[in-house]
Amino acid sequence: MTDPTEHRFVTDDSVVIVYRVWRGTLDALPIVLHHGFTGNVVRDWVEPGVVAALLAVGRTVVAPDARGHGASGKPHRPDAYGEARMARDLSGMIDDLGAEQIDLVGFSMGAIVSLLAAATDSRVRRLVTVGVGASVAELGGVDSGVLPPRALADALLAADPSTIENELAATFVAGLDGDADRVALALHVQAARQAPVPLDRIAAPTLVLAGEDDPFARRPEVLAASIPGARCMTIAGDHGSAITNPAFAAAVTEFFAP
Repeated sequence: MTDPTEHRFVTDDSVVIVYRVWRGTLDALPIVLHHGFTGNVVRDWVEPGVVAALLAVGRTVVAPDARGHGASGKPHRPDAYGEARMARDLSGMIDDLGAEQIDLVGFSMGAIVSLLAAATDSRVRRLVTVGVGASVAELGGVDSGVLPPRALADALLAADPSTIENELAATFVAGLDGDADRVALALHVQAARQAPVPLDRIAAPTLVLAGEDDPFARRPEVLAASIPGARCMTIAGDHGSAITNPAFAAAVTEFFAP
């Protein structure tokens, strides 16, 4: 796999966003990959082999670290977070990239960000979401019934991990990279979207993918039915392992075929 070039730009609220570009061999639209909560470009896209699979078919791949994550800025301001803010960052990255159109993939938190971006930015030609389901249409965000935001925020801020009572929240905290900024992550949880997403405004052809055992992506057909003309597809895996399943990269490659 070729080495990426690293780029950065400064948002309108003075946060540095870092993104990586792998140049493909085809003269085709870039595929943008937006990672999930607590993830980053390497964990969610490079290590599972998604970037390599897309490069293997000649596509150019672009992947940002969202604010609060990876190499991007991690402000400790409550108003600096939320998926709508990240969607504006995504549009800013497309500006910085100079792309007239992109194909877009969003995982979990990144799926909400990508749906919001596709509803407002006509440069999104085609869209794939993974790791979310009916809760986006019914609640406006990631399924808070599976993991209550308060429990997750408290776990992230806990000085002693042994005091975390919610088992799933404890699993999230245990899986954090050593350089994760827990305050920034907790601020995003507190700002996470629980308001309607304008799904009916999405004009881009959309594929809703979901792991068969993903508790955060229950009833994905409900989400697909809320997006004009969207398709739904399930693959083997849970919330984390679905994106490592080769069927995921294969479905993305086929859906985005030039």
